[in-house]
Amino acid sequence: MISVDMDDNENAEALSEWLRTEAPLRSRPERGGVGYLSLLTSAEDSRWGGWKAPECEVWAGALNHADLDAVRQRFFEMPWREPNAAQLFVMDQEEGFRLWMIRGAELRQFAPLVPSEDDEVFYRE
Repeated sequence: MISVDMDDNENAEALSEWLRTEAPLRSRPERGGVGYLSLLTSAEDSRWGGWKAPECEVWAGALNHADLDAVRQRFFEMPWREPNAAQLFVMDQEEGFRLWMIRGAELRQFAPLVPSEDDEVFYRE
C-alpha cells in the first residue's frame, strides 16, 4: 500500500504498472509481474470510510511472492514530486505492516522497529 500526494498519481500509476509487468518474484527474479495497485481514494469510487476525503491518494494491492527488497528500491527510485509525502506500507507473510518513508537521500523504516515477529516477546503465550 502507498500513500502519496495528489500530484503524484502518475508516479503511483507507473509504480503499479512496474509491479504488474516487471517486478521480480522473490524466488524467480528472472520472471516479472507480481500484481498491481488500485486507487482506494478516488472521488468517483472511494472505498475510504467516513464522511471526509483524505488529502492524499492511497493505493493498495496484494502482491504475489514479490521481491520486497526490489519493491522498496523501486519505490525509493520513483521521481516523486513530493517525496516527503510518499509512504510505503509493506506487509510480508506472517508479519504486520512496516512503514517506509523517504527522508533525504534514503528510504527509512519508521514503524515498527521493535519488537518484531521474530522476538520472543511479540506474541502472548
